[in-house]
Amino acid sequence: MPYLLRVELPDVPGSLGRVASAIGEAGGDIEAIEIVEHRRDGTAVDDVLLETAPGVMPDSLVSACNQLDGVHVLWVSRYGAGGNLFLDLEAVEALTQNPSTARDELVDLLPITFRADWGMRLRRDGDTVVVRHRTSAAPETTGGRPEWFPVTHASRLELPDDWAVSAEGTLLAGAPIGDDGELLVFGRRGGPEVLDSELARLAHLAALAASIAKAG
Repeated sequence: MPYLLRVELPDVPGSLGRVASAIGEAGGDIEAIEIVEHRRDGTAVDDVLLETAPGVMPDSLVSACNQLDGVHVLWVSRYGAGGNLFLDLEAVEALTQNPSTARDELVDLLPITFRADWGMRLRRDGDTVVVRHRTSAAPETTGGRPEWFPVTHASRLELPDDWAVSAEGTLLAGAPIGDDGELLVFGRRGGPEVLDSELARLAHLAALAASIAKAG
């Protein structure tokens, strides 16, 4: 069973090796690791994609990591994206394959690239906001115009009460895509929290998608 662990650890040589050893001893087989954030306080946040041996529960992996000095598992969940972490450079490569659809292509890539449940692209139409493109799990309609629209920079967003989202605790993040009032949004159900580094990545990818589409 594939799982994704988001782990906070000291940003010093050897820390990741200790975490990897602890996971291995607890019955986990690491498939990939991605550095999510380097923090000014001397810690880092990494996403660890792993497979568990038969009978191994994720709680045992969490306990093994949390026993290490300075290490804390921020979040753990099953991960059903095919067993691969999709890096930003791969996302950019996909966008360049068909520049005319780059904005919609980025929406489709949001769940994999940001460990999210869904993505969507919004545009203002008079007094309402309409969905221009979305992944299958995203709300079909926004039900009006959210208070935070338009968004001028990548931000964490409050989930509007009238959005038809199937689960409590959905976390939203959005960034403007292009200069025509459109907004890129992804949603996560239950966590992990959206980090500042992820907002920066979202802003960067949105700007690239808009530039690629314009050039195409």
